[in-house]
Order: sequence, then C-alpha cells, then structure tokens
Amino acid sequence: MAGQLAALCGQILVVGLAGVELSAGERRALESGARGGVVFFRRNVRPGSEGPRSVAALARQVRDAAPADAPPLVAIDQEGGRVVRIGPPALALPPMRHLGDLGDVDFAARLAEAQARELAALGVTMSFAPVADIHTRPENPVIGDRAFAETPEGVATFAGAWARGLARGGVLSCLKHFPGHGDTTVDSHLELPRVERSREDLERIELAPFRALARDPAVASMMTAHVVYPALDPGPATLSRTICTDLVRGSLGFEGVLFSDDLEMKAIQLPVGEAAVLAVTAGCDALLVCSREDLADEAHAALVREAETSAAFRARCEEARDRVLRMRRSLAPAHVDLAAVDAVFDASRAIAEELTVRLEARRSP
Repeated sequence: MAGQLAALCGQILVVGLAGVELSAGERRALESGARGGVVFFRRNVRPGSEGPRSVAALARQVRDAAPADAPPLVAIDQEGGRVVRIGPPALALPPMRHLGDLGDVDFAARLAEAQARELAALGVTMSFAPVADIHTRPENPVIGDRAFAETPEGVATFAGAWARGLARGGVLSCLKHFPGHGDTTVDSHLELPRVERSREDLERIELAPFRALARDPAVASMMTAHVVYPALDPGPATLSRTICTDLVRGSLGFEGVLFSDDLEMKAIQLPVGEAAVLAVTAGCDALLVCSREDLADEAHAALVREAETSAAFRARCEEARDRVLRMRRSLAPAHVDLAAVDAVFDASRAIAEELTVRLEARRSP
C-alpha cells in the first residue's frame, strides 16, 4: 500500500529540475512514479545556440526515465516578452500585449502553432500559456504586458486563439492565472496580493475570459492564482474549495486539469507540505514545486501521509491523478530527433519575418 500511495501522490507533482541533466535523485523519482512531470526554466537550458538542443536532450532523459504507462508532463513557460526560457534560434515573440494590439486573431493563432511545433520537436508537451489575465492596473508588477488586452473580450478572443494554435502545433495549453491576476498591485512571488472587487465585478471582468474558454476543447488546463478575492473566499484561490471546485467545476463547467501555481511562492505563507494537502483538498489536480528538490520531497511526503489516514483525501488524489494522466496520455512526449531540430526552427523563419514587419509597421508614425 505504501508504494501504491507514493506513486498515486507522486503523479500529482510537477517539479523543477536543478540543471541541464537529470540528477540521480531526479531520475529515481521519475522512475518510481514519485513525480508526474517537470517544468523547465532557464537553468535547464544551456546558454547560446546549443540551448534548444540541450532542452531536447533533457526532455528525452525525462521521457526515458518515466514509466511507459505514465508518460511525463514536460512543461515550460515560453510566453514571449519577458517570460521565456529558450532563446535563439527559437521563435522570438514580443509581449502578448503587442500581439493583441496588432488585432489579427488568425495571425496570433499561427504564431502559437509555429511556437508549439518548435516546442513539440524538443519534447515539450505543455506551454504554461496563454495568460488570460486582463491588464486593468498599470502598476501591476507581474502581469502588465503579458496580458493580451485591457478588456475581457479582447483577452478571451486572443487567449482562445493562442490555445487553439498551441493545440494545432501539438502542445497542451494552460490558461492562467485563475480567477484573474490582472488587478493586483504586488507580486505573488513575494507576498500575498488581494483583489478587492465585488462578486459582480469579478464576474464581469476577471472571470469573463476563463468562463468564455472553459469549455473550449483546446484548453487542456488552467492554473490558479495565489491571490485573495474577498468577495469569493477569505483565503488564497489556490487553497479555496469555493474557487477550485465550486467555481471551476460547478459554475464554469471546466473538465480539464487544474494546476496550482508554484507552491514555493511566498504568497502561500505556509510550509510546502501543508500547502500541497490544502491545494489538492481544494480541488487542484497538479501541484507545481518549481525550485527545490527537498521541498518537492516535502510535498510528496505530506500528500502520502494524508492519503494514508484519510480515505476522502485518497479518493481526491485518485480523481486528480486520473485527470492528469488522461491529459498526459493524450499527448505523450514525442521521440526527439536531435538531427531534425534545426529544420524545425528554420520552418519558423517566414512567420518570424512577418512578425517583424508587422511590429515595425505598427511602430512607424
């Protein structure tokens, strides 16, 4: 039973890696089922032109380490603008606000598809994008030009196009940060933000893009915000059953995977193990622990302990595991052909040049 619970709880965890190759401990955790996937950061990408090939090599190590019947999630934040992990020769995208300002929804979808084809060729299965937050507060330190627009309608239109483009290119999408991070004034990496809107205003503004896209088959997942919305719940959204279950599953009717944002972020204000149990109880299906292996171990141990003593929690873990596995099996990591990587990037040159022309035309007086 202990081994079964360890694998059950492990499949819920998506973790960061220390470097450009799997460590022995990281490999063992994947092999045993104690990790369900990984998320790549800049520390996992070799500098310079060899960066993409190093991502492909690491993704192949991750895929080969995981059990054959539980293909790992291989995720990355490759939004564009200031949130990118892989540099040239990968397709360079501006902040999403610049694409929204171009006003061409089809072009945005084609850019997302081109980027997805590059990521898929490197063995990446999920892009933590698109941002579905609305740029409603200029002083927001964490969203800003990562948002497509200043209106719910604009964000929903372009975020939906981005998710569909990613799906066409063979990569899973993730709407973030539910139920909306655009009106915050502090960075949730550092402290706990609050959005002091009424329930009516939250429905009209923050929630509108998520509600519009919740049943879109191209939207594989959503990610929670470590933000307090007093009109919904007195605690952070990630730890709120009212938000993660009643709102996501009940009101929005979303059937995909719900990710927590990184449980190491200071906004959570709890030990990672305690936060992991509360997030799963609230309704999160997959937990991000993005930096420290010891904290990923702490989260895993806490989940196992709770599953050993609570049948209700064990059932919730089984539900989460099953939902995550369905998504992962729908798009398992492809065989990575290092010899063909350059050709994939060459195929993006035409749309990259078109993007440059369009952005320069918009900047011209």
